[in-house]
Amino acid sequence: MESIAGRLSYLSIKCRRRPLWRIALGGLLGLTFSLSGSAFAQQPPPPTVTVAKPVVRDIVEDDEFVGRFDAIDDVAIRSRVAGYLADIHFRDGQMVAKGDPLFTIDQRPYQAAFDAAKSQVDVATSLLEFSKMQLDRAEQLAKSGNLSASTLDDRRREFLSAQAQHQGAEAALRTASLNMEFTEIKSPLSGRIGRRLVSQGNLVQPDSTLLTTIVALDPIDFYFDIDERAYFSYARDARQRGGSIQEGGGGIDVSVRVADQNEAAVKGKLDFAENRLDEATGTMRARARFDNKEGMLQPGMFGRINVPGSLPHPGVLLPDEAIGADQNRRIVFVVDQAGLVSTKPVRTGPRIDGYRVIREGLTGDETVVVNGLVRVRPGVTVKPEAITLPPKAEGQPQ
Repeated sequence: MESIAGRLSYLSIKCRRRPLWRIALGGLLGLTFSLSGSAFAQQPPPPTVTVAKPVVRDIVEDDEFVGRFDAIDDVAIRSRVAGYLADIHFRDGQMVAKGDPLFTIDQRPYQAAFDAAKSQVDVATSLLEFSKMQLDRAEQLAKSGNLSASTLDDRRREFLSAQAQHQGAEAALRTASLNMEFTEIKSPLSGRIGRRLVSQGNLVQPDSTLLTTIVALDPIDFYFDIDERAYFSYARDARQRGGSIQEGGGGIDVSVRVADQNEAAVKGKLDFAENRLDEATGTMRARARFDNKEGMLQPGMFGRINVPGSLPHPGVLLPDEAIGADQNRRIVFVVDQAGLVSTKPVRTGPRIDGYRVIREGLTGDETVVVNGLVRVRPGVTVKPEAITLPPKAEGQPQ
């Protein structure tokens, strides 16, 4: 303890002998050298980022709309006659062809009515034949003066009455035959049938009891709404093809993608548009038609349709990962030959072949950071690793 106290006393005396400014200057210089050496020792190397030239090639910009598939034909099956449901001739959800039997209404009452109507026709036929013979005989007798004119008029009246009764009996027979035919309910079109909505043995009312539904699946329609700008673009394209967007759609090729990313885009053609714009929304409903031989597309299914919205022109393409955001604008990070990073604002367009179209801001000669955006900022120096972007992004059909 005495040794430590003695040393402190010595230091105190020594500090009194040295000027205070020298002590302060020495401490400040020592701290400066210490911090400088520490910063130099901890300075990180330039971050490594992946850079590439944008893809530059001729493109056709697509407009994307959300829509829904709908059947070309959709029929609700109802009975035309009343009766108890006797038989059901299909399985729920199966494919049916036009003319296939679906339901049978109890035919016994209608068979009896048909037989009665047929017998009435036989009676009327015999009465007509008899009245015709009577009229012919009366005409022969009237010519020889052996029959009065009033009797001849009676025979003619009887013949005309029998003729009318025969026509009425034949009409009743046709009605009974139709009713008998209507007891066999057949498919009016080819397509996929729904589930049975009435079980066997239930009473069916004519034109009111819904039995099932049938939708046509091949081909299938896709409906979507377009704005005025898109309408003018597609209408011009249709006129150049010698057609009309309202009638045939000008034969514009379109494609639709569904929610399942494993399914490839379905190719079809624009074939119809409404004859006026909706005043409430300012849009026009358009329709495209697609082949659906495998039946994968179902009415009511959502999809995203791509419609060509421009003529072929040179385009600059980048992956979405290379595009950053600076408040309300889009930017890309450009690297010069010395590795210095700067930003360029860009205006983006739609996606094509897995890339984003750059409508303004780039010429295609720049070196752009495509991977590692979180490690860069304007003014820093990076270590670029150059790659070449393929003409189409990975996962896109070549």
